[in-house]
Amino acid sequence: MDLSQVDIPPLKDLTIENITENVHMINSRTPDPRLKYILERLVTHVHDFACETRLSTNEWMAGIDFLTSVGQICSDVRQEFILLSDIIGLSLLVDSIDHPKPPASTEGTVLGPFHTHEARHEPAGSLISHDPDGEPCLVLCTVKDTSGKPISDVRIDIWETDSKGFYDVQHADRDGPDGRAVMKSDHDGVFWFKAIVPVPYPIPHDGPVGELLKLLKRHPYRPSHMHFMFNKRGYDHLITALYLRHDPYETSDAVFGVKESLIIELSTVNAEQAKQYGVKEGDKLITYDFVLVSDSEATKLREENAMKAMEALGRRMKLYNGLPVPDVD
Repeated sequence: MDLSQVDIPPLKDLTIENITENVHMINSRTPDPRLKYILERLVTHVHDFACETRLSTNEWMAGIDFLTSVGQICSDVRQEFILLSDIIGLSLLVDSIDHPKPPASTEGTVLGPFHTHEARHEPAGSLISHDPDGEPCLVLCTVKDTSGKPISDVRIDIWETDSKGFYDVQHADRDGPDGRAVMKSDHDGVFWFKAIVPVPYPIPHDGPVGELLKLLKRHPYRPSHMHFMFNKRGYDHLITALYLRHDPYETSDAVFGVKESLIIELSTVNAEQAKQYGVKEGDKLITYDFVLVSDSEATKLREENAMKAMEALGRRMKLYNGLPVPDVD
């Protein structure tokens, strides 16, 4: 880089009292107002954190080492940074901010670290789990918009653990995806499949995130659940899950994913359903009506919420690509 071509303000006499404003000054050269605002707020909060806690050099280094170990354990099938985001509540917070839901629509929750892009596309009625020890479960669902109209041709990603609480990618000897599938809703907004009853399980706790949980005297368990992700042009992306009521970890989910509207009662298949769907009477049954929000509804609500939040903070802001930035015009 030719320094003669870069307009860098002079920095000198850096102290506890002026380091923050100097970092803001040198970062403010970016022409991207959103990047400038994010860095300004990030630096402010990180510096305030260091000052408020009187952060020691040893603690700073411990934090650096911890984040380094989080990165080192990540792989194509394990995302420890997402896991870290999950256990401090950041994942749920970001999803709730970026994907606001009007009343009567399906709430979102955390993605988790075990979604993959290798699931097979399966027709309605497919068996997605081949675990012989799993308890059979029929899943009958619909997808509608906020006016109650069925939505056809929605892409739905589905994934769950086996009966021992492990995802397929956690088995070193696996020969392909299992416990997961990609389906499409039909012209009535219906999709259905055969699975196994979800079970509670621990998040991966053999790495740095697990060590942090131990230090915090927290357990690593998630309540029984099944993941769903919905995609269709014109509708807001939805990542969600269904949780079984009365699970022992219903009120202490390690990743803060449970919401009351997503807790369901497990029922049983009756004789008519058994005949219609080719399963056994008495098998477990999950039913749910998912409601998607249109892009326009989500955008309007997101922008309204953003401006209300900024007003509550006493900041003069405007929207830039739908996101708040300082209004300095």
